[in-house]
Amino acid sequence: MALDGLNLGNVLKLVASGALQLPDFQREWKWDDERIRALIATVTLDYPLGVVMALQTGETSQFKPRTLHGAESAEGTMPELLLLDGQQRTTSLFQALHRDQPVDTVDARGKELKRWYYIDIAKAIGAPADRDDAVVSVPEDRILRSDFARRVVLDLSTVEKECAAGFFPLHLVFDTQRVNEWLQEFVKVDSANWGIWSEFQQHVLNSVQQFQVPMIRLPASTTMDAVCAVFERVNTGGVPLNIFELLTATYAGNQEHVAERGDYYRLPVEWEQIKKDLTSSYPVFGRMEAGVEDGLSSSDFLQAVVLVCTWEEKQAGQRSSVACKRRDLLRLPLTDFRRLAPRVAEAFKWVGSFLEQQCIVRSADLPYRTQLVPLAAVRAILGEELDTPGADERIAQWYWCGVLGEMYGGSTESRFTRDVEQLIGWIRGHEGTIPDTVAEAAFLDDRLDSLTTRNSAAYKGIYALLVKQGAVDWYFTEAPLTAGRLIEHNVDVRQIFPKGWFAKNAPALSAKANSIVNKTPLSARVSRSLVGSPGVYLKSLTLESGMRPEWFDDVLATHLIDPAALHEADFERFYENRARQLLDLVKSAMGKRTVFRDTASW
Repeated sequence: MALDGLNLGNVLKLVASGALQLPDFQREWKWDDERIRALIATVTLDYPLGVVMALQTGETSQFKPRTLHGAESAEGTMPELLLLDGQQRTTSLFQALHRDQPVDTVDARGKELKRWYYIDIAKAIGAPADRDDAVVSVPEDRILRSDFARRVVLDLSTVEKECAAGFFPLHLVFDTQRVNEWLQEFVKVDSANWGIWSEFQQHVLNSVQQFQVPMIRLPASTTMDAVCAVFERVNTGGVPLNIFELLTATYAGNQEHVAERGDYYRLPVEWEQIKKDLTSSYPVFGRMEAGVEDGLSSSDFLQAVVLVCTWEEKQAGQRSSVACKRRDLLRLPLTDFRRLAPRVAEAFKWVGSFLEQQCIVRSADLPYRTQLVPLAAVRAILGEELDTPGADERIAQWYWCGVLGEMYGGSTESRFTRDVEQLIGWIRGHEGTIPDTVAEAAFLDDRLDSLTTRNSAAYKGIYALLVKQGAVDWYFTEAPLTAGRLIEHNVDVRQIFPKGWFAKNAPALSAKANSIVNKTPLSARVSRSLVGSPGVYLKSLTLESGMRPEWFDDVLATHLIDPAALHEADFERFYENRARQLLDLVKSAMGKRTVFRDTASW
């Protein structure tokens, strides 16, 4: 790493020639007009601007480069340096002080503007405190207006008018010939301007023309994960860089792919197509209209690919463990991604089908998105080995232990790797290889009391299990709820004893009103009837169903409810009975007994 001081004019020439470019993972960010004026004032005063940081390419870039905004004529040039920190400052100065075009910027409200930047010579040679006021910007036509554009405040539309007003166009500052030509016009206005110019030259122009930009240069050998770490540390004010963006730039810079295919690899295009295919068949993965990252994310997919890749490398003796940490994702070669991505995409389709069998079909109902990552990796590795009854049962047990034991609520990377290896061993019948997610999963007997919102994976899990075990809607009673009916009838978790009932009849029990024990999956149509005492609304629902009362009671029982307790509005008896049945449901799904406070057993 080296620290150099470069002349600002030379830095801007590097930008114009394409010798200094951006790695493609850098986001576009347009500075507003006020910040650009303040930046220019800082340079004219020769105040420190801060260090910029660049990565040497060694004439071959590991990232796809792109020119800074305004230097598009240099596209196709292989850069010598990639700018990691200082994009906004450098782009703003390049456009304002070098390019013979108006600057693309925005106002304080974000409205797009095109502005020319000038400096008021008379104010500039005054007190330094006035320098911010000396730098002004004018519209593209170089005429500044006020009073809803009815009054001209400043007209700089010709060189003669610039000189008469004493406003120097800053985009000329590094073009000596044009500066001299402008000076000749300036002194034609008044010979006294020679003295004013001399002072302006000494205190302003020289400061700009001799301004030094401290630049840290990282060697070309700097690793990708180090580049990523550096970029995120120096760009604390921006949006954190994610792995997908960095790999996008890395893969796009892969010259072997360019030579083979005649074009660079577009990772975002590939991911968008994969995501479209998944969401079109399985809405649980997200909604494309909400954005490609809604639901299953690009990072989730990359982690699954890396889990498969590192598992294969371990089997080949090339590494000691399966992994999917940040550095592992950054080191994923394009050839391996292209080879494995189709297989992992198919594995996620299998995951979508598995979730559908568990009656989880909407992204809002998914307990853990992260748990799908190791599951897809295991499917990609084992393929049809999972299609046997024994394997299917173990996968389901592992899944529900993860959900109901709330095992994926914290850091997941280490659990990903353990689950992939342990699940594969368990499914293949290796002795003593019960996954930690199964062995460690616990469900306390009073956890039901505190499951009150969708923020809990176990809450969503019990909701899905109620559907899976055969719950029948209280209005659409012709058949049990299914994955398709959940969407068709707008099924959601509804309160059985309504909130209003507690306020009127049992305020002391209202703490349990929101518990999952007092909730069950029902259609939006039914929810309109759930008013007042259960004994009253059940009569109405029974009549609407056209069923005999005892038959409708059978429908209630499919929700693991004691019909008699509900008809009698006996909340305590209802709650105790249903809690016991829900605990049995949890036990069945987890394949192990509910864990009580004082004892734990299989």
